[in-house]
Amino acid sequence: MARGGIASGSVSAGHRLQAVVLDVDGTLVDSERDGHRVAFNMAFEEAGLPDRWDVERYGELLAVPGGKRRLSAYFEERGMAEEERDELAGRLHRRKTDLFKEMAREGQIEARPGVEDLVDELDDAGVRLAVATTGSREWVDPLLDRLFGPGRFEAIVGGDEVPRRKPDPSSYLMALERLGVTPSVAAAVEDSAVGLEAAKAAGLPCVVVVNDYTREQDLDAADLVLDGFGSRDAPADVLADPHELDPPGRLDAATLRRLAAAG
Repeated sequence: MARGGIASGSVSAGHRLQAVVLDVDGTLVDSERDGHRVAFNMAFEEAGLPDRWDVERYGELLAVPGGKRRLSAYFEERGMAEEERDELAGRLHRRKTDLFKEMAREGQIEARPGVEDLVDELDDAGVRLAVATTGSREWVDPLLDRLFGPGRFEAIVGGDEVPRRKPDPSSYLMALERLGVTPSVAAAVEDSAVGLEAAKAAGLPCVVVVNDYTREQDLDAADLVLDGFGSRDAPADVLADPHELDPPGRLDAATLRRLAAAG
């Protein structure tokens, strides 16, 4: 059996899964390409700027976590002075956030296929749910409420609440603290190498469910890598399974329990 392997269906009582902490952008919702990128371009246009981020360029910029930091890094690449770019990045990011919130309210941002089934299953099993994201609470909270119902996530930690954003583990550590649980009884679900690094630094086992922007990233540290959340009608492909968790074509509560036990 591979490192840390655990037989399918076997769960250690000492490592019972009590909580799952999930990322938002790219994980719960596939919002980067058709949500945030579109809102950034709308903000550029409203401000009378010629800048537009196509799908490929935005994928490159995602290496910088956090929208305001992403804007600042982009303008720095163009040689803009620090004071000017900080003011412009802040102004554009505020407007972009408002535009994104409007898109979310109008139902333009949807959950990734299979996510709602997983959340329902974990909820029914008594597993506590939390979110750790680089996004700001002003748009994260209403988006989660609309997609999953108010109060579905017991703890929500936004990027505007922590001293350092991912790949720093601060958001995960704060989520665990708010839940009052240790990493030994929890697991993380992410979509990217940056998020994976943050979860692992917090001591959490981590499943990565890739999207079009992240599937080529270095995910060797992941405990399981899938190309989607999957469903009975559209099973997900397993891209890496070092613990031989053997998911049934989708990410389900039983697989996450085996992952907690493998730790």
